[in-house]
This record gives sequence, structure tokens and C-alpha cells, in this order.
Amino acid sequence: MSFVLIDRPRPHVALVTLNRPERMNAMAFDVMVPFRHALEDLGRENDVRVVVVTGAGAGFCSGADMENPGAIPGIEGLTLPTIALRSMGLLDEVITTIRRMPQPVMAAVNGAAIGGGFCLSLAADIRVASEAAYFRAAGINNGLTAAELGLSYLLPRAVGSSRAAEIMLSGRDVDAAEAERIGLVSTTVGAGDLLDHCLDLADRIIGFSRPGTELTKRMLNASLDAGSLQSHMDHEGLSQLFVRLTTRNFEEATAARKEQRPPVYTD
Repeated sequence: MSFVLIDRPRPHVALVTLNRPERMNAMAFDVMVPFRHALEDLGRENDVRVVVVTGAGAGFCSGADMENPGAIPGIEGLTLPTIALRSMGLLDEVITTIRRMPQPVMAAVNGAAIGGGFCLSLAADIRVASEAAYFRAAGINNGLTAAELGLSYLLPRAVGSSRAAEIMLSGRDVDAAEAERIGLVSTTVGAGDLLDHCLDLADRIIGFSRPGTELTKRMLNASLDAGSLQSHMDHEGLSQLFVRLTTRNFEEATAARKEQRPPVYTD
């Protein structure tokens, strides 16, 4: 049984499904290591313009598997402290891999996104939730810290520092309706419409130029670390000039509007 499924539901779209529904797609190493490898491979696949990540069954991802964490690769001869460090490093790499991918990554959150699964959804560029989705920073409920896999960095930037603190320190569930209201997800749709909505949005993104979408993702991610508005605007200006001066995309967009047709970008 493959724990990670890759489908091509539409041209230029890759659908990656965490496929361990009996454990609500928990983050066992047997799942996360091939998941990261699949993302790395897709990042190098030039025909893929958008990646959609979802979970099989009723859950998106339920976080760490407390019962069966799976085999940790490359730990022969190591002691427990180093094994623990390597383990966290492997999971951290899943988050950073999503952020580094050139393509926009969309999380189709079909159910529970708990603990590390919450972090996984936040790593995506766009989050769309089904009505059955909910989010929980579960570490605090397990006697641990709620801060893991970038959650204390990404969540305040998504919903604000006070709201993030309340969500993380209370360990409560955030349902789909609240997630949309506070900006944690871009929209909430019916469970049966989730993938179609995400694929339609992917088609819209694919209609724009490749450097336009890839540089927009880069700029959005860079803004999280920007030291000042001015420094970030300098980066934005360079990215805009790069596309404007090295392609004919602007001219094609202008001509297409005049001729009332979809643009055809050759980049």
C-alpha cells in the first residue's frame, strides 16, 4: 500500500494525497519521508504548475502518530538525543520543502488538521477548507508545547498574534466557519465540492504566466521575513521589472484584452 498517492486530475495540476485514512493520515515517518520526496520530485517537474495536497478519508492530517511513528531513516548508531533531533529535522524539511517549491501549493483541507497537520496546512500557499474541516494546535493538549513545525511563526502571520496565542494556548478546535472568518483559510466549501473548487482555482492560476506566478509566491514568502516595507518593495520592484523586461507578457495581456480573448503567455 502506498502512503502517498499522486494523481494528475487536470493538465498541469498534481494532486498529492496522504493515504493512511485508518490513522487519519498521521505523520508517521513512513508517510512523511516519501511525501517529502514526492514534493521534491514535483518541484522539478516543469509540466506541473500547481500542486494540491489533501488527505484520504475523513481527515487531512492528524499530526504525529503516537502509536506507530514508523521507521526513521539514517539513525543507525545514534543515541536517543540525536535521534530526536534528526526526527524533528525530517519533519521540518517537509514544511520547508513546500515553502521552497516553485509552484503554488494548495491545501485542500477535507477534515481534521491537528498538531503537525495544522502546521502542514499552514505551509501551503493557499488553504481551502471543506465544511467538515477543523484545526487544532494539539501539542498543548498532550502536555507539550503547541509550537512545532513552524506553527508559532506561520499562524500569527495568518491570523494575528493575539488570536494565534489564544488558539495555541487553549488547544481548542477552530472549525471551518471560524477558519474562514479569521482568514486562516481563503474559503469554505461543501465537502463534495472541495477538490473541484481547488482544481478550478488551479486552472485560473495556470492561465497566468509561469514567472508571474512563481515570483508572486516568492514575494509572498519573502514578505514574512522582510525587515522593512522599503526593502520588500525593492524586491517586488525587481521581480516586476524582471518579467516586464524579459518577456512579452504585458504586451500579450494588453492585446488579449483588446481582442476579447484569453491571453497566451509564451514567457
